[in-house]
Amino acid sequence: MSARAYDTLAHVYEWLIPDELATPTGSATVFVPLLEPLGRPARILDCAAGTGQLAVGLAAIGFDVVATDASAAMIGRTRTLAASHRVKVVALTCNWEELPARRFEPFDAVLCVGNSLAHAVGRAGRQTALAAMAHVLRAGGICIVTSRNWEKVRSAGSRLEVNGRTIERHGRPALVIHGWTIPQTWEQPHYLDVAVTLLDNLPAVTTQTERLTLWPFTHQTLEQDLQAAGLTRATSSYTPGADRYLVTAYKTAKAKDRATPSTTAPQ
Repeated sequence: MSARAYDTLAHVYEWLIPDELATPTGSATVFVPLLEPLGRPARILDCAAGTGQLAVGLAAIGFDVVATDASAAMIGRTRTLAASHRVKVVALTCNWEELPARRFEPFDAVLCVGNSLAHAVGRAGRQTALAAMAHVLRAGGICIVTSRNWEKVRSAGSRLEVNGRTIERHGRPALVIHGWTIPQTWEQPHYLDVAVTLLDNLPAVTTQTERLTLWPFTHQTLEQDLQAAGLTRATSSYTPGADRYLVTAYKTAKAKDRATPSTTAPQ
């Protein structure tokens, strides 16, 4: 994935995430039901941590959390958020591919949430990322992935989406615009142009723009790629009409760590 794009978006990232995930408490509340059976302090890796809302939220309620992200600016914000909440989070700038080399003590759970997986370059990149997550997960541990419903995104075609309301974070309103460029085939890179216009100093406005490159996938392909990484899908909230969905998968006790991707199944 492009760390540079998220370096430039780091200071406006909260306006790009759903309301329910915009605070540490809110973000943790969504995922705690899946993690509670592990007990505390279970070891949790948030491997696409963004600005750290989820990592800090989980640390605040007793989990032992490591947060990684390819963007140094995002990790900087994670550290600042953890310090402001007075919780311990080990926050590291790290790509998915680098996870095995970090020689972490195995994690009880690995989370890759917020549509992050679509930044892996193509199917080979996605399988490599999932294999790296499986590598640092203990046998029987849980991997949690969330994703946009890319079938639904593609069916709508290229378009401009203007949020029908302003979004407020920290008392600052902003208008968010998404521009989608959808190619003919799944295998081609897809582009999402985002613009966040801050409206807290009218009549002056400040706008941050960035183009994100994405390689989406069907929900069936995601399940195949999890299996190729040695992860057995347990649950999926996917429905054709959903905007987003969540998948849980477990590392099988006898699964070998995959160092290279498998590309036998079609996209």
